[in-house]
Amino acid sequence: MIKVKQTNDFIKEIMSYPGGENILRCIACGTCSAGCPVHEKNENFNPRKIIRMIKLGLREEVLKSDYIWLCSVCYNCYERCPQDVKCTEIMRILRNIAAKEGYVPQGVKMQLEAIEKFGRVYEIEEFDNKKREKMGLAKLETKVDLSKLLKK
Repeated sequence: MIKVKQTNDFIKEIMSYPGGENILRCIACGTCSAGCPVHEKNENFNPRKIIRMIKLGLREEVLKSDYIWLCSVCYNCYERCPQDVKCTEIMRILRNIAAKEGYVPQGVKMQLEAIEKFGRVYEIEEFDNKKREKMGLAKLETKVDLSKLLKK
């Protein structure tokens, strides 16, 4: 059973970031979930439920959840919300807080490591460039230096 905190510190924290200011306007109408392409494919991803959990102060449960990482950043919820709750921005805020506290799914960590190493999500090998050449596409560099962008 999940223990509900009786404080609203988590919601205040979300509201302190740009894009989180309107979270209290949420009336749980479901427009965010109804228009969400991720929710359509995976009912476990539910922006309305995540916002409700934030409002209940379930900070650790939300930040540890893999579901906050599923948002595709399509902005359907953002554009359709009748209360101007910026769900997409709230998901960004949640991901940033979760990352700062070390709650990052292994797959996301692996992608970051690949980006740091190769400059993209996966390594370009000679095989990839041969396929591209056959299709009339330009050869890609096997490594892109992003060190200036990825300073820790």
